[in-house]
Amino acid sequence: MQHDVIAFLTSVAEKVGPESRFIHMGMTSSDVLDTATSLQLVEAGRLLLSGLRGLREHVGRRALEHKDTVCIGRTHGVHAEPVTFGLKLALWYDEIGRSIGRLEAAVKSVSVGKISGAVGTFAHLDPEVEEAACRRLGLRPAPVSNQVVQRDRHAEYLAVLAVLAGTLEKMAVEIRHLQRTEVLEAEEHFAKGQKGSSAMPHKRNPIVCERIAGLARLMRSYALCGMENQPLWHERDISHSSVERVVLPDANILMHYMISRMSTLIEKLVVHPGRMLENLEKTGGLVFSQTLLLALVSKGLVREEAYRIVQDLSMDCWNSGASFRAAAGRHPEILRTLTPAEIEACFDPGAQLRHVDRIFRRAGLIS
Repeated sequence: MQHDVIAFLTSVAEKVGPESRFIHMGMTSSDVLDTATSLQLVEAGRLLLSGLRGLREHVGRRALEHKDTVCIGRTHGVHAEPVTFGLKLALWYDEIGRSIGRLEAAVKSVSVGKISGAVGTFAHLDPEVEEAACRRLGLRPAPVSNQVVQRDRHAEYLAVLAVLAGTLEKMAVEIRHLQRTEVLEAEEHFAKGQKGSSAMPHKRNPIVCERIAGLARLMRSYALCGMENQPLWHERDISHSSVERVVLPDANILMHYMISRMSTLIEKLVVHPGRMLENLEKTGGLVFSQTLLLALVSKGLVREEAYRIVQDLSMDCWNSGASFRAAAGRHPEILRTLTPAEIEACFDPGAQLRHVDRIFRRAGLIS
């Protein structure tokens, strides 16, 4: 028969009998399919939102737990200045909140039905029928349609899922780096009896993070499919249909899985504050170079001169492995401008982190 809706109607007619003539009267297949798809997307979106809110709660709780857990911040993968592990999590908490807002908007966008006929003109049914049916289904009538609900709505929904997947991947990539043997500031929970490698019994690998990073690539491909489905011939063709039968259910199932796995990962994440402090001290205080620079400038040195002094000293210490903190305390040019106590104060991470509570308040994590 090569037509699923006709096959369905034929099967129903065999059971219903003569009264089946009223079934599907004045409708086209997409009146049924697109309205049903909207119902499915709305229900799926609500399940994803529930999971996403749960993930955000886990991230927020761990952020508060480690609000004052000092660690090194990195830019370009290189030690930069101190942050706290809680701030990393607060950043994710805030971003997940934006994804919740985007997904709520996308669910609203796809919450439309259409029963407007073969080309959207209501040629054989009045608009009141569409309005009544959509009202009973909890949907809004699409203000204008042709044979289908327009696919910019579905593209938006899939794009939102792809952006969310990017957020989850960002979290996963950070944790993967932190689990590297040379870093080891945090790691995925490793259950008793779990195996990390078939060859190397010692391995504890960030497998969930790697899985999420890989699946994010798949989610981005689904978003591209959604955008490719927007331009249909005239009032409709079916080039979108075969794609949607795969990507719409797969994308929602996949995202539900990714949210669930990340929630468990964050909830059970093993954090090593002691190792964070070890790594913070690894450069002998080089990460406080900007504080020292600004202290010299605040005492009247021209910035270019202050930068030259601090950079030369930094490079010498980097190359020799000497303590930058100790070298700064005996540097004649620095001692002409700053007292020993002022130099020592430049190496206090607490001074750099004095606004952490304010950031947490701005993120809504504390009042």
